[in-house]
Amino acid sequence: MAVPTLTSMQPASGPTSGGDLLRLAGTSFGSRIQVRLGGLMAEVLSVRSEAGTSFADVRTPAHEPAIVDVELRNLDSSGSPVPGEVSVLSGAYRFLRPRVAREADLTRLIRTLLRELKKQVLANVSTTVSVDYDDTVIDGLNVIALATLPALVLSGPTLRENRFYSANVPHEDVVPGAGGPELLRRRPSYTVDLVFTLTGASERTAELFNLMAAVAAFLNRNRWLEMPRDADAPEKGTTRWEMDAEGEFRPQLQGRDDVRAFTCGLVIRGFDVDEGLPLEFGKAVTEPQLETNAFSGGAP
Repeated sequence: MAVPTLTSMQPASGPTSGGDLLRLAGTSFGSRIQVRLGGLMAEVLSVRSEAGTSFADVRTPAHEPAIVDVELRNLDSSGSPVPGEVSVLSGAYRFLRPRVAREADLTRLIRTLLRELKKQVLANVSTTVSVDYDDTVIDGLNVIALATLPALVLSGPTLRENRFYSANVPHEDVVPGAGGPELLRRRPSYTVDLVFTLTGASERTAELFNLMAAVAAFLNRNRWLEMPRDADAPEKGTTRWEMDAEGEFRPQLQGRDDVRAFTCGLVIRGFDVDEGLPLEFGKAVTEPQLETNAFSGGAP
């Protein structure tokens, strides 16, 4: 029997609780094999060979959070390891402790926007999902009654379809399959603009105008909102979205209890509400590369 070779593995990470289905691919797998992850035995579910490629499906063991080696050994008919018939992928699998809840990208985006407003405009910035507050009216909208002035409130977002960044053409990707490369079609992402309202308030007219100028400078200076692609994986880099002012500043200098206020809008363009969903697997692909015109999402 030949020495086995591990060439690929999917997925590359899974929960520390184990039980994840792992597919190994390579050459010269025996009819009976042994697979270890970080020295712990995995449950071998099946082994097969198709078109010269060996495949093995295994279920991962429980393991503490770590990056581990994946080891595959051929076994003889009695179930003993065959000397020398072993292949190792170093640091190929990561055991991750699953989160009870994962922070949504939209939540991270709003938190990033709030942090930049606090840093660049005014420390007293808060957020709300509504613009329907007390009895101080600005162009039909009510302004929140704030305990500490001056203050800035971020409201929203509302979602608006974005026809520039979105595309109706399904994604088509070539992915590994049991019988060779296959075509995976995916529904395109649902891409929208996020529309926010900023409400500023102060007891002094001059201070309100200074706050308006600071917000205008912020919107003019920050044409992009940038944040990490994955808060848990800094190596994945950052992503950013186009950010613009929308509409004009609307001041109200005759509010209740001598509170002056203004509202203005800002929009963040090209946010993917989801990442699209698989539609179907197509027939096997014989071409070495497939090109598509599908495009979606924020700026790279």
